Amino acid sequence: MKILLLEDDEMLAESLQEYLEAEGYAVTVAKRGEEVFDRTFEERFDLYILDINVPDVNGFEVLEALKEAEDATPAIYISAMTDVASMTHGFDLGAVDYIKKPFDPEELLLRIRHRLGNPTASTETEAFRFDPRSGRVDLPDGTHFFLGEIQAKILDLLLQRRGQVVSTGELMDCLDRPSPNALRVTIAKLKKRLGITIENVRGQGYMIEKV
Repeated sequence: MKILLLEDDEMLAESLQEYLEAEGYAVTVAKRGEEVFDRTFEERFDLYILDINVPDVNGFEVLEALKEAEDATPAIYISAMTDVASMTHGFDLGAVDYIKKPFDPEELLLRIRHRLGNPTASTETEAFRFDPRSGRVDLPDGTHFFLGEIQAKILDLLLQRRGQVVSTGELMDCLDRPSPNALRVTIAKLKKRLGITIENVRGQGYMIEKV
């Protein structure tokens, strides 16, 4: 999972980057507000961690601009600005969390895990990246969409057992109202929406050979 950290304190930025990367996250550091726009134009991130008092464009203006550009990536503020007005403004702009400096890096990690989960939980393929917790599917062209709970469960099961047949009965356990017809419809919808091949192994079940 990829995190963009906006922090102009070089020592803090380096220590947070090292700490979070040791936990399995990929961290890109921006030291100025303008850098965020350059980075987000070039690649997609799963989370923004934003300081407020940074050069060029402050953290409030950065998030406001991102939201105006319809960027739905969640953002966490880390700031020494601890007054209620600043915190309120941050949440009003769309931040999902606000951590007061100074803070223990472990606290930040807990907040990140609450939002993103385990960094190894997502599945990356040539065709898409899939997060089974949220049902989010990210496509190579930068767009994304969300699968419903049942479709997400079935896709996760098939991807985790890629190259193996998953039995019809096991897949039907994911359905609210299990039946072969309901499973066929769900599989058909997944194939159409994702543009992938899900093979029906007659008398056994389904499998994803390659994505």
